[in-house]
Amino acid sequence: MVHADGRLAERVGHLAGQRLVFFAGLPGTGKSLLIHQLVHLAGGAGRRIHLLQWDVARPVFEASPAGRRYPLAAGVTHPVIRKAAGLWVREALVEWNARYRESEHLLVGETPLAGNRFIELVRRRDDGAEALLTAASCRFVIAVPSREVRLFLEAERERRAASPRHPREREDAPPHVLRDLWCDLAGIARALESPAARAVGSEAPDRGVDARSVPYDPAVYARVYERVLRHRNADTLVHDVILPTENLSVYDFAVAPRDLVPTEAEAERFIGDVERRYADPTALEAEIARWWET
Repeated sequence: MVHADGRLAERVGHLAGQRLVFFAGLPGTGKSLLIHQLVHLAGGAGRRIHLLQWDVARPVFEASPAGRRYPLAAGVTHPVIRKAAGLWVREALVEWNARYRESEHLLVGETPLAGNRFIELVRRRDDGAEALLTAASCRFVIAVPSREVRLFLEAERERRAASPRHPREREDAPPHVLRDLWCDLAGIARALESPAARAVGSEAPDRGVDARSVPYDPAVYARVYERVLRHRNADTLVHDVILPTENLSVYDFAVAPRDLVPTEAEAERFIGDVERRYADPTALEAEIARWWET
């Protein structure tokens, strides 16, 4: 399918030779489709694929006995769950690398980053994961749809929310969350005094602003993510061709990738760790609100 856009096919095909590839960006920017296409291209080239996906790992935390204390609220993941998943993911990456040392193994990740969703992967730490995350064989790809593609993706999310083609689509961020996250990002752009932010308007948006009144701007969006990823090997991948996805679920794979997910015991351990670190919930909420400060 990606070959409908020759430039996109070339860029995605190049990623098939890496060791670690993480697609970063807001929900509704085409990350899952790009992952789907990379998995098939790399699998066809003989790579053994492993998947790390926020919406696959997160429910394990929420379903654990400790996690049931922190349910979703209006489709938004609880701060404790977001932080626990972030603490887990760096340790999980080190363990994956030790277990699958052979060069044919490729880990493909979906890392939203916004709102502290796997943001720990882009923050510099003195641990075993840092060398892996800064290696030349590790790429972070910022999926940046054009305005037209973004509108199409939002409409598809509305349609799939009402009639999912795959059970995993029920875990996707609902349409109103897509719009709220963009509105938040536009406000962050102003806070960073990004020149591109002027294109959005003069009034800084907040959670009380109707997200539909803040039009999506790919330049603003890319600028914020490029700053967030300044400590990593990051590529901006602009896609401006609407691909024929009507009869496709991005969670259906012709190859059989392995999911990198926590065990229930790991979920319990990291949730407990967050509870001990943040006895004051407001401290955690304040940290997560400034997720973009890397």
